[in-house]
Formats: sequence, structure tokens, C-alpha cells
Amino acid sequence: MFVDPHLPRHIFGWYSPRLGLEMPIVSYGDRGHPLLVYPTAQADFLENERFYLIKSIEHLIFAGKVRVFSIDSINRYAWMNRSVSAPEAARRQALYSSYVEDEVVPHIRRVMNNPRARIGVTGASFGAFHAANQFFRRPDLFDTLIAMSGFYDLEPDYTHGYKADDVYFNNPVAYLANSGDDTLRRYRDECDIHIVSGQGAYEAPECSKQLSDLLWTKGVGHNLDLWGHDVNHDWPWWRKMLPHYLSNKVRW
Repeated sequence: MFVDPHLPRHIFGWYSPRLGLEMPIVSYGDRGHPLLVYPTAQADFLENERFYLIKSIEHLIFAGKVRVFSIDSINRYAWMNRSVSAPEAARRQALYSSYVEDEVVPHIRRVMNNPRARIGVTGASFGAFHAANQFFRRPDLFDTLIAMSGFYDLEPDYTHGYKADDVYFNNPVAYLANSGDDTLRRYRDECDIHIVSGQGAYEAPECSKQLSDLLWTKGVGHNLDLWGHDVNHDWPWWRKMLPHYLSNKVRW
């Protein structure tokens, strides 16, 4: 079993008109701080369960510290689909961001019976990019970021020189550089930011440092945590990182 059979687990979903797709969502637990988890790469909403990431935090879900929600990635229709042009991938990314903000967040708030709940967000690898993008776009909706082994700049690997609003407003290092005072104040005073990376095989700690340096130039306090050179870009480490942060670091 990927999760304890006694763990409250509910699969729901709906057709998203903006995406033109059926979009499932799974929740684990029945109380606690809401946490939205993104999958890696092109994966689906159950990937974090299949790779035992949910199992790694099961004790915290049972204890009522956290209630987890997991959704599908857009990458197989956008950035990781070689048949899709950069302008179209950017358009689909923008639609995905609005799907999360205007469909997923209201659903989580309904389930939590709290119309003003702010949500934690996390992910590993490409999931860390999506988590960070969602968090920095809308700190009024999201209060905590745990970004594991991620990158935070779409250029040049994915945009291929294409520049437009759909890219700019979904590329954290771009829009963070120009964030206004009110947004920066919210990051500083109302948010909890953790940027985590290993330094071993296939990791890119320089991407985490890039985001960290940018935040410091804006006076935004955060935690940059670089794990050792034996820490690889792989699930066994993410299964250590996430429970460590949920147990010891977040201010819930």
C-alpha cells in the first residue's frame, strides 16, 4: 500500500473550462493546515503518493498538523512537450496558474470550511518551480513555500528567447525583481519561505542560490538550506526534506 488504509483519502475533480481538461485532485487527511503539493516533471496527481512522499508525512497528516492536496502537472501539455511552441506553452502555463488560483484554491477553502484560508505549497524538481511561481504570484492566497531541488527561471531552456506577459508573470526571477512594496511587505511579514536543495548528482543548487540572492536584494527573509554533496536529485531525499520542514521549520 502506498498509504495507510486508515488515512482519510478522497479523490475529486472537475472539468476545467480554462484548461479544456478534466483535472483531478486528491486530498489526504481531514484537518490541519492546507498544503498543496505539485508533482514532478510531467506526472499526475497521484505521483507523490506512488513515490511515498505522502507516506513520509503520514504521521503529520494523522496528527492533524497538515491536510494535503495534490494536483496534476501541466508540463506534458506545455514546457515539456516538444511539439508545443514557446508562445503556446507560455499561454498554457498562464491558464494553469489561473486554474490553481481561481479553481483549486476555492475548492480547498470549501473543503477546509474556511473561505479565507491561506495555503502552504510545495513540490520537488519542476514541481518546485510551480510551487514557487504560485506562491510568489499570490502571497494573499499562499502563506508557506517549501521548494525542494528546484529551478526558478524559465529562460533560456524553455522559452527559447520568447518574451511576453505570459512568460514574465510566470517566471519568478523576472517578476520578483520588480515586485512592489506591498507585495514585498507581505512576503516579509506574512510568509514563510524555505528553499532547499541537495548538492549531489543532478542537483542544481545554483538555481536555489539565484532565487535566494534575489530575495535578499529585496530584503525578503527566507531560509536557504543546501544539503550535502551526497544528496541527489531523487525521491529518497525529498522524502527526508518534506517531513523535516513540516515537523521542525514551518510556523503552523
